[in-house]
Amino acid sequence: MSGEIALYVHWPFCKSKCPYCDFNSHVRAGVEDVRWRTALLRELDHYGARTRGRRLVSVFFGGGTPSLMAPATVAALLERAAFHWQAAPDLEVTLEANPTSVESSRLADFRAAGVNRVSLGVQALDDRALKFLGRGHDAAEARAAVAAAARTFARYSFDLIYARPGQSVAAWRRELDEALPMAGDHLSLYQLTIEAGTAFATSHARGEFALPDDDLAGALYEATQDRLAREGLPAYEISNHARPGQECRHNLVYWRSGDYVGVGPGAHGRFSAGGARCAARQRRAPETWLAAVERDGDATEEITPLGARERLEEMLMMGLRLGEGISRARFRAETGADVDEVLDCAALAALIDGGFLALDDARLAATAAGRQRLNAVLARLLA
Repeated sequence: MSGEIALYVHWPFCKSKCPYCDFNSHVRAGVEDVRWRTALLRELDHYGARTRGRRLVSVFFGGGTPSLMAPATVAALLERAAFHWQAAPDLEVTLEANPTSVESSRLADFRAAGVNRVSLGVQALDDRALKFLGRGHDAAEARAAVAAAARTFARYSFDLIYARPGQSVAAWRRELDEALPMAGDHLSLYQLTIEAGTAFATSHARGEFALPDDDLAGALYEATQDRLAREGLPAYEISNHARPGQECRHNLVYWRSGDYVGVGPGAHGRFSAGGARCAARQRRAPETWLAAVERDGDATEEITPLGARERLEEMLMMGLRLGEGISRARFRAETGADVDEVLDCAALAALIDGGFLALDDARLAATAAGRQRLNAVLARLLA
């Protein structure tokens, strides 16, 4: 089997659950490091055997809070991945970390384990905002963590959340004024949304706080795009900004519909097997996942071939997030036909005329206005 592949490893544990977070993250009093390391290696072996011979282009340790993992677990997983796949000379290995002083002190250990890129969940540079967001660090710790990451890694990034309650465009611009000199070549800026099942969903429904209205949220988004483009970090994806060539390679695999294996509780995968592109999903609850791996060698809840319609929908939902859009060549590879033959011509023409999509001889892409309203664009395109 040939081709490129990426690996995602999910560490589901956090010290506390942030009120806005709907990720598969859990708080536990203690975690048996060796037991979890063994289980992650077993599931990696399961999927490695199914996809052996590929070229490994990226590894991403996500969560949860993977900076709570033992560095020895990271090292063992990277060693095993190199056994199953041929590691690219420029293999990107990213680890998500929280900017607490304890976790920041372990960055050098993770670098020694093989990590070469870190992504810090800063989320805000204001103590009051951090308290509202339920973060376990203050702004001083965040600044210190970013500085430590810059000393330790050639490539690093951090996240900020905007469109917080009461936040004005002027206040957000001041926060960006502080963040940009700290940033390296990549910055992720997410608009706060209310996700079902979160603590914020409950408190927001009770009227305990309000988010900026649509006009203000749009103004915040536009201010973000304009400022970062002027700083040489244009948006290569709706929420991700980078200097050219410094984009997160792992996330590009997702957005470009590449192949990847996911191991760990709730992890997803997409990869070619038996002539079909398959979608895999692991059992979500940590203890259920662990018991299944120890019993069976993997905790796959479902693995199914994707039909033509499903592949089209995924390609559009992921690819139109990118500034580069989707090439006509990729359309043909995924669907066996060209853009004009696959999509509803009337809907496509209306979205192009409205300034939300652009189509030329090379690619289909969402415009800046289209990316800001991507859910509505997709609903029209896929109706």
